[in-house]
Amino acid sequence: MIKLSNLYLILSLFFSLITVKVVAQQNMTNVYGRRVQSLNGKWDAIVDLYDQGRKNKIYLNKKPESKTDFYEYSFDNGLRLNVPSDWNSQMPELKYYEGTIWYGRKFDTVKESNGRLFLYFGAVSYRCRIYLNGEEIAQHEGGFTPFQVEITDAVKEKDNFLAIEVNNTRQVDAIPAMAFDWWNYGGITRDVFLVSTPKVFIDDYFIQLDKTEADKINAHVKLSDKLANSSITIEIPELQLTQTLRTDAQGEIKTSFIARKIIRWSPAAPKLYKVKILSQEDQIEEEIGFRNIGVKGEDIFLNGQPIFLKSISFHEEIPQRKGRAFSQADAVMLLSEAKALGCNMIRLAHYPQNEYIVRTAEKMGFLLWEEIPIWQGIDFENELTKEKAGKMMREMISRDKNRCALAFWGVANETQPSEPRNNFIRHLITTCKSIDTTRLITAAFDLVRFQKEKQVFVMDDPFVNELDVVAVNKYMGWYHPWPITPDKARWEVARGKPLIISEFGAEALYGKTGDADVVSSWSEDYQATLYKNNLEMFKHIPNLRGTSPWVLFDFRSPFRFHPINQDGWNRKGLVSDQGYRKKAWFLMKEYYDNK
Repeated sequence: MIKLSNLYLILSLFFSLITVKVVAQQNMTNVYGRRVQSLNGKWDAIVDLYDQGRKNKIYLNKKPESKTDFYEYSFDNGLRLNVPSDWNSQMPELKYYEGTIWYGRKFDTVKESNGRLFLYFGAVSYRCRIYLNGEEIAQHEGGFTPFQVEITDAVKEKDNFLAIEVNNTRQVDAIPAMAFDWWNYGGITRDVFLVSTPKVFIDDYFIQLDKTEADKINAHVKLSDKLANSSITIEIPELQLTQTLRTDAQGEIKTSFIARKIIRWSPAAPKLYKVKILSQEDQIEEEIGFRNIGVKGEDIFLNGQPIFLKSISFHEEIPQRKGRAFSQADAVMLLSEAKALGCNMIRLAHYPQNEYIVRTAEKMGFLLWEEIPIWQGIDFENELTKEKAGKMMREMISRDKNRCALAFWGVANETQPSEPRNNFIRHLITTCKSIDTTRLITAAFDLVRFQKEKQVFVMDDPFVNELDVVAVNKYMGWYHPWPITPDKARWEVARGKPLIISEFGAEALYGKTGDADVVSSWSEDYQATLYKNNLEMFKHIPNLRGTSPWVLFDFRSPFRFHPINQDGWNRKGLVSDQGYRKKAWFLMKEYYDNK
């Protein structure tokens, strides 16, 4: 007999297959290195609170043609929204808006008889449907990863109308789910491009240093079509390396180079090399760095040398603007403050951040930890949610796999042990390794507890054995009172593996003074005391190989309710929402300078 829950799952899968148009195409590698036409700018918009736009077919953008015609909508002469951007920061009325907004714009383009054209979105938050000239051409779910759809046969040279139905409603089966500690920004939040390619183009490539060998570069290139015996050339001019090979029946080539004089990328010397890939019809180039990353025992090794990770986290948000970060200038602002702090790594919390941040971080010498938002409250028993998570992971890795700065793929944050959770996370790990076997797999746990009998901190989650590096979020002195003085706080957590303290800290309202030993003061003084105590505790964690305070900047969060000290902000930042450094910033700066 079929259980109701299983019947529901079967029906959901069935109806999703017959009703949903899935963006099935794998995203092409390095869109920013291709020939693009930007569709950024002002878009017309319609707020659709009751989700009636699809029923009324407003994506047709019809205009009255006779005396009896009328339509109860118009994209003209109404609301206009910036793209890229979130809608929440553009109008006071949209600050808390969760629902549907329709975006629309017209565009012209050049149709090439020997070429193809793709519509590319850096991200749309959270789910969307894409309509071109009145026809639905794609759907996507996931607010932080890119997607594309080919429009070669659907586009006209003149007067195309593009409509995007965007919805950011929180749902139980979404990723993230119903409640999360950051703002639920909605909208077309990253770049929109028309991407022009030849008929057969270089679709994908993965070029990186070998997992262990210091002078061996491995390369994999794939054409858009399964075209055998086609010529592909890879060049790294500065290293005087060139290889020309012929594709196999799948339109792919795999090869390796020996590069005796290579300078490996590191935070101290973030060296990048120009790499060119040429096919019979296409060519593309970008800057790629080469490095080895690995684990041995309780140490993390970069280029054969042990490294201590001096990390920080930040959200993809500009606090002074109270909105999403989306530009090169935004990336420089966020990363420059991390550089001033003395960091050599960024934990991109809690989702894949935009490509400007990732690429600029690499050039500035930051290692990166990147993750999808498996953040508490995820429905681990839902098979569809698991498949969504795997798709998000593939989209993230496919976009950033050529960034040597990427050292860690994060698969979860603050999840509770269970067999469904374990199977869910194993699926993500398998997905990671099916694309990239060289990065380190990590997850952040919040299950460390104090064992009174032995007077030691321990963690009971056997899943740590399935990770390369274990990370712990532990808010001693804030959410957790001290059971022992910091100088006697011994840890026996995940021994035999490297451990990162991936979150710690306390909230403080910038400029507020108070008793340095009173938690409820919300003062910079207490935050500074807490940091001093935690830094003392870190001395007694034998396998500690990195720290990442939570968080660089104060950030917006709807469930931070205190009317005076929070007012809709998480105040754990080392830097205030106005850009002022708190007292704890200088303590962390000194700690990192001495590591």
